[in-house]
Amino acid sequence: MSAIHVTEASKTIDDLRLHVIEDEKPIPGNDQVLIEVAYAGVNPSDVKAVLGAMPHAVWPRTPGRDFSGVVTAGPAHLVGREVWGSGGELGIRVNGSHGRYLVAPAAGVRIKPSNLSMAQGGSIGVPFVTAFEGLRRAGGVRKDDVVLVFGANGKVGQAAIQLASIAGARVFGVERTAVAYSGHASAEVTMIDAASERIADVVRERTDGIGANIVFNTVGSPYFEQANLAMARRGVQVFISTIDRAVPFDIFSFYRGQHTYVGIDTLALDSIEGALILEQLTPAFESGALQPFPIEPEAVFALADARLAYQAVLRGSANRVLLKP
Repeated sequence: MSAIHVTEASKTIDDLRLHVIEDEKPIPGNDQVLIEVAYAGVNPSDVKAVLGAMPHAVWPRTPGRDFSGVVTAGPAHLVGREVWGSGGELGIRVNGSHGRYLVAPAAGVRIKPSNLSMAQGGSIGVPFVTAFEGLRRAGGVRKDDVVLVFGANGKVGQAAIQLASIAGARVFGVERTAVAYSGHASAEVTMIDAASERIADVVRERTDGIGANIVFNTVGSPYFEQANLAMARRGVQVFISTIDRAVPFDIFSFYRGQHTYVGIDTLALDSIEGALILEQLTPAFESGALQPFPIEPEAVFALADARLAYQAVLRGSANRVLLKP
């Protein structure tokens, strides 16, 4: 079998220590499946792990958290079925999806929605799992909530907007410059230009001074102050990433506003937990209420070109990057 093999963390993006190796086909154990991988998403966390930013990553290892593929061995009811999945342990503590075959828990896969292509199925994992878990931990989105998403055109941002809009929320998106929202949504998304507009002022002006019930901050520290100013009374702010670890924190405003902060680390969600989330998302994908990310041919890479795929992700590709083993 062919697989990406990483023996140790790399120092820079230009010095990625990725090797394509040929190895024996793995044998699944009890309660496991062997999946012939069709497509595997490349996530920022995959690349950061290879760069040594995930101290709990164990090497040598095959990276990769997201996948679609066909089960070739395991429980009879799954053999031959097209499945999808995503797990925080994959590619971090056990071998992941950036190879021709993947061993995963049988409980960590679900049947892929038939209306999604294999490429689409392999693209959904981490962004939608992260967005779903963040909104769930925030208490869920209710009809007519105001949801403010920082990094709206990023993949997690787009997933959060899709989920918020199908729930009937009023959605605002923030980007660094004046750009349109580039993803799918079930309702209008009001975009805010962070370079020329005061985000909190825009949100409050357009919500009769109430502010945002949920702030999904996919960027972290650069928007921390404006996010806090934009939060409604009893508002919740979700964090999934940051640039700076330390930020100024006004405790008085925090408790007077009765605010809540929620931290989401999907590396702590294993493939079984990921499968449960994908199971809950399946009906919305089947109905078309949720839409997969567009798959651009130039963003699909063979294993031999994995270095280019990883570099594209870390340099901020606007496309969903996939490997096709």
